[in-house]
Amino acid sequence: MTPILPAAGLRTFQDLLTGLCGRRTFGPLGQSCRLDLCDRTFGGLMLSVNVKRGVALSATGLLTVVVTGAVPVSATAPTPARSSPHVQFSLSFPRPALNQATDGRAYVIVSSDSSSQPRGQTDIVGGAPFWGMDVHGLKPGSRVLVSDNAPGVDGFPLRALDQLRPGRYYVQAFLNRYETFHRSDGSTVSLHMPCGDGHDIFNSPGNLYSTPQWVTISARPGQVTTLSLDQQVPLPSPAPKGGTCQQGNPPDTAHVKHIKILSPSLTAFWGRPMYVAANILLPAGYTSATSARYPVEYHFDHFTTDAPHGFTEDGSNSFSSSWLSGQGPQFISVEIREENPFYDSSYVTNSPNLGPYGTATAHELVPAIDHAFRTVAEPWARITSGGSTGGWEALASLVYYPDVFGETFAGYPDPVDLHREQLVNTYDDANAYYKKAGLQKVLQPDARSPEGDIAYQDIDENHYELAVGTHHRSAGAWDTWDAVYGPQGVDGYPADPWNKQTGAIDHAVTARWKPKDLTDYVRSHWSTLGRQLDGKIYVYVGDTDTYYLNDAVQLFQVMLAEQTAPAAHATFIYGRAQPHGWSPYTAEQWFAVYAEYLRQHGHPLSSSSHTLAKQQWNAPAGDPADLAGVTMKPLDHGIPSR
Repeated sequence: MTPILPAAGLRTFQDLLTGLCGRRTFGPLGQSCRLDLCDRTFGGLMLSVNVKRGVALSATGLLTVVVTGAVPVSATAPTPARSSPHVQFSLSFPRPALNQATDGRAYVIVSSDSSSQPRGQTDIVGGAPFWGMDVHGLKPGSRVLVSDNAPGVDGFPLRALDQLRPGRYYVQAFLNRYETFHRSDGSTVSLHMPCGDGHDIFNSPGNLYSTPQWVTISARPGQVTTLSLDQQVPLPSPAPKGGTCQQGNPPDTAHVKHIKILSPSLTAFWGRPMYVAANILLPAGYTSATSARYPVEYHFDHFTTDAPHGFTEDGSNSFSSSWLSGQGPQFISVEIREENPFYDSSYVTNSPNLGPYGTATAHELVPAIDHAFRTVAEPWARITSGGSTGGWEALASLVYYPDVFGETFAGYPDPVDLHREQLVNTYDDANAYYKKAGLQKVLQPDARSPEGDIAYQDIDENHYELAVGTHHRSAGAWDTWDAVYGPQGVDGYPADPWNKQTGAIDHAVTARWKPKDLTDYVRSHWSTLGRQLDGKIYVYVGDTDTYYLNDAVQLFQVMLAEQTAPAAHATFIYGRAQPHGWSPYTAEQWFAVYAEYLRQHGHPLSSSSHTLAKQQWNAPAGDPADLAGVTMKPLDHGIPSR
């Protein structure tokens, strides 16, 4: 056996791995020929022939290659040309589907399941393999070749197309179209603009796709499959004459109304008209009690055109029947719609990458709602609530805008302390994908069950996002946190907190995340915030949250417990062995909790300048952890959706 040893100025080890695996880029351990050792040089040996294909990885991540008959070559010998890939796709973009030049990202998705379109089958775990590549100035009638020889092609879970085994596959091509934004800060970026779809890339109106077809992939080099992207995703609902598809256009019903406004602050930032909107659930008797005014629950969630809390006019579920009965506390419930060029939600905060969505919500949309509906337009009568992304938004809205909102009931929030972005310590860890333990690298888990079973790792979700979109354009959770929490990079896109391929953290970037680290922000501003937040924070989370979000919640709780001038008087509820989405109360019970909170805190209901709707102030009895009717978010492939 000939050992392979490093030596400066000699052939790269990557060339050997290219010969072994037929590709030039490699990812995490644990997948065929996916390594992070590709920049190391090794001895002056031609290793492209007589190499046994077996590659063994030890627990330390070191590589052993068995070589027979290596041939010495000079350090300047030319690299042999790569053979033609055996998996190649030629994508065409005919009129009228594509009627003008565009930038975007082109994909090829392959599946063995023809029960649905492949574009709907991608996922972090168990999804259909797909590959993407950025395209620029794509003109009608042009063609794009997607292969391992094309620059910038990246895939998931197979990084290279030639890793796809020969066989028969159900194949579809897709184009996510980008638009150019000239922003007020001087940056110019190409991003996808959603159109009432909540930035659901593979179902976003205006994007192109091909009709799925069965294709036989062989091991023969040079095979090219042609796919024509002649279909366009339609609008989910028509825009009114002179209107816009931004934020969607759901129809009003007897109790559910909608509002959409042009945001001056966002329009100025993005350099084009930008809208924000909301779904408004009115209480029973709203139309008859014409002088009554109501406190408001601002329930933050992911983008939806559905009614708040799943309300239906026919009263076909428990919440709806309770709401329509008029017997419980009477509130107006509001859900914000703020799809944007990075995600389905804005996190209702001002950020260098998304712009002033906090201003647009608190100082533009909320006053518009107060003007259009009979609300009690005072901070104490505006309660924030929500879970996951909505939980972070509920808490952040109170923290950043305590003069607008009065109290928060935040559930299983996205990371509120960035010493625990899930399990990543963004300030101190060297790598987001693994922990080092001596010579070992232990991969960082991303999602789990309450029993402790690991669903996937950080590296899996991050590499999935990288295949969906470069420059943080995947509309995924990690990319969105980078955009919301972090600074802008020199290219105008969010600065990379870590190398998306390797996970190596750039602490110069993450140090600039602190303004969006809610623990750090509240601690550093307690001298002015304390009296405004005293007794107004209620947070709940399962203690085995699927995404480990309970860790950051506990750090936030520890920080608040340290405050004495004044004391925080915050409430934290932990659900024993409960996953992401756990709630101590049902939706209808929460409104009784809100009503009781207002009563206990002595708000001047009778002395208000308005006639307040009659309230029922009966809070749920018993410890919340013992209550029946615990709510869960829907499951997606066995993993609660974020």
